[in-house]
Amino acid sequence: MDIFSNIALGLGVALTPSNLAYCFLGVFLGTLIGVIPGIGAMTAIAMLFPLTFHLNPTSALIMLAGIWYGTGYGGRTASILLNIPGTPANAVTCLDGYPMAQQGRGGVALFMTTMASFAGGTFGIVILMLFSPIIARYALSLGAPEYFALMVLGLVAASTISDGSAIKGLAMVTLGLAFGTVGTDVYTGMRRFDLGYLQLYEGISLVALAMGLFGIAEVISSIRSADANPVDRASTSLKSMKPTRDEVRRSWFPMLRGAGIGAFFGTLPGTGPAVASFMSYAVEKSVSNEPERFGKGAIEGIMAPEAADNSAEQTAFIPTLALGVPGSASMALILGALMIQGIAPGPTLMTDQPQLFWGLIMSFWIGNIMLVILNVPLIGVWVRLLLMPYQWLFPSIIVFICIGAFTVSNSSFDLWLVVLFGAIGYLARLLLFPVAPMLLGFVLGPLLEENFRRAMLISRGNFMTFLERPVSGVLMMITAALLLWGFWSALRRRNGQRSIEAGLG
Repeated sequence: MDIFSNIALGLGVALTPSNLAYCFLGVFLGTLIGVIPGIGAMTAIAMLFPLTFHLNPTSALIMLAGIWYGTGYGGRTASILLNIPGTPANAVTCLDGYPMAQQGRGGVALFMTTMASFAGGTFGIVILMLFSPIIARYALSLGAPEYFALMVLGLVAASTISDGSAIKGLAMVTLGLAFGTVGTDVYTGMRRFDLGYLQLYEGISLVALAMGLFGIAEVISSIRSADANPVDRASTSLKSMKPTRDEVRRSWFPMLRGAGIGAFFGTLPGTGPAVASFMSYAVEKSVSNEPERFGKGAIEGIMAPEAADNSAEQTAFIPTLALGVPGSASMALILGALMIQGIAPGPTLMTDQPQLFWGLIMSFWIGNIMLVILNVPLIGVWVRLLLMPYQWLFPSIIVFICIGAFTVSNSSFDLWLVVLFGAIGYLARLLLFPVAPMLLGFVLGPLLEENFRRAMLISRGNFMTFLERPVSGVLMMITAALLLWGFWSALRRRNGQRSIEAGLG
């Protein structure tokens, strides 16, 4: 069957009334859950997973997928308006989205990220349709050395995400790596650094860490701020959502680059939207002629990561469906829904179950259109959150943070972790240490260790395996160049500052 026949087949499946209803249910729940900080797609999919036993496989998959990519749309709302990431992938949107909201441009930020999310999702769907077999084959050819080199590149790039010293960025990455080692060693089964707490047997909760670093730290900082509510009512009008020509001009290329980066990282098992968002932000800052604008409300700083996030969410289905290799816990649940229905994911899925495969892909188009129609009218509602008195808003934020952290494992211990990481995040702000690299270090740490040890076992302890293989060797050289560039830029900035101070003296 050619591509047009497949599209027609998929539309015939996706446009049935029942599948349209389940698609809308999925994207609506995804948006709603994404807006509530900390809960995330994983919790929603897990809660609705038993419902899939009573649905046909296509309807079940369409609904679960709608929740998955719907959270990407909803998660940016709390990131931009409250500086609390709705999902881990939205954490980097806080860096420029929240300053835009403080400047009275929250409506513009939400409208533009809706467009970026749609563009990224559209690009990811096209890649999924045209290049699934090729990309799946390429991703399968990468071994442990290549994955390790890719992780190292991501961590070094993370040190350049925020303004300030590259050394401080690397220090926060290292701290994130250290927290990522807590829990059970996957190779030996030994418990590590859990301080005798059984609750740390499976490691530190990502939700607790993200909510503490961004949510609690922001609440403390805002309470101490003299200007408790900097947003005026004009910023909530429909006119305020209209971007300027300069903002539209600056958005095109970051959006396209972010969509491309997201499509690539989405196909790699174990990376996905969070890594794609951080990497796209680092790329935009490195190619910008005005990197000093980032972190202060740069439109590029929200367009690139949001496009990357949604593009990666679509292409994450490539390894899951074409290889049977889930790239995340959410994808593992979707894979489980297929297997319960007696369908084996893998290279033969497209030929054995064309109605399911192409019906699911066409539902992505429909779901993304539904999300735009659903989100744009609600922008004014979300922006009006900023008009609430802060003495009412902060307790509500803390309640949502606690609900999000508690529902992951139903453990009050996670609430204490939120408090701990809130204190760490606030202390880092006082000392001008960026917290975003710490989150990425925590996410990539276990993957980095696993692939490093696997590469050492395969090569019998030969460290040159990372340089001898072409792909990993090139990635390691790029990493070294980035590291040198970061230190050189920091040294040049310090010398320039000393020259200015000497001139003033």
